[in-house]
Amino acid sequence: MLRAARAALGLVIPGELLMVILLASGVSVPPPVPAVSGTLVACVIALETVVVARLFRAARREGAGRRRAVRLTYERLVPITVRRLLGFEAAGMAALTLWIARRRHGVPAGARALPYAGAQTFTMGVFVSAMVVELVGLELLLRALDAPTALRVTVLVIDAYGVLIAFAVMAACATRPHVVTATEVRVRYGAFFDLRIPRERVTAVRRVSRFDEKGLIGVDGDRLAVAVSSQTNIVLELDRPITATRPLGRTVEVGTVRFFADDPAAVLDALRTRPEPVAEAA
Repeated sequence: MLRAARAALGLVIPGELLMVILLASGVSVPPPVPAVSGTLVACVIALETVVVARLFRAARREGAGRRRAVRLTYERLVPITVRRLLGFEAAGMAALTLWIARRRHGVPAGARALPYAGAQTFTMGVFVSAMVVELVGLELLLRALDAPTALRVTVLVIDAYGVLIAFAVMAACATRPHVVTATEVRVRYGAFFDLRIPRERVTAVRRVSRFDEKGLIGVDGDRLAVAVSSQTNIVLELDRPITATRPLGRTVEVGTVRFFADDPAAVLDALRTRPEPVAEAA
């Protein structure tokens, strides 16, 4: 039943979005279609209600409190990939607030913040500008074609949300730098990746210059690369493999970590000195 509930959500939500877009665009939909769609939605809601109730009761029988039971129900019902995507979105929106307030996430007193977003600022700026131009151009085109107002508004909202997400990614990278504290090295990429390495596990650190990294988070055997604009310039060697969680939830064991910092010399300096221990923020 749990698999059926997950599959139903995956099919009904896109279907309903498509129905809304068709109706908003003025497309003539045969009368039976909305009725069948409504019936399917009601069935899915009933199925989800039953599954949620069963999962909640099972969690309570395992001894979980109400809040913990709700969390367990959510984790068991919603696939980890979907949960992480929703988490990225929420963290990105929170990052926009921090960005405006000129604050940073997860940088406790006495820690060294090591930015990495400088190398991609120009590229991201061009990308966002292109999205804004596309948004305006599409709106003008739809007006010229005398498209229904509802369709224009729908397209405008979708495009504007895409621009907002792009700004959220930029904000997350700016407000979540790499961090070196007295006890750990925290290697991050926006809201998508966060690896905390105990300092005693780092056996060697050196500077490199690589411009051929593939993807943002790449894994080759036990070597992990966290790249910015296909670049990495710092390598950490570990005494033994550590578990890293990739953006969509898969875990890997890595013994070498490459990453990019705007100022690699500052990274080397931070890891050569050990600041006094302080209370760390999450």
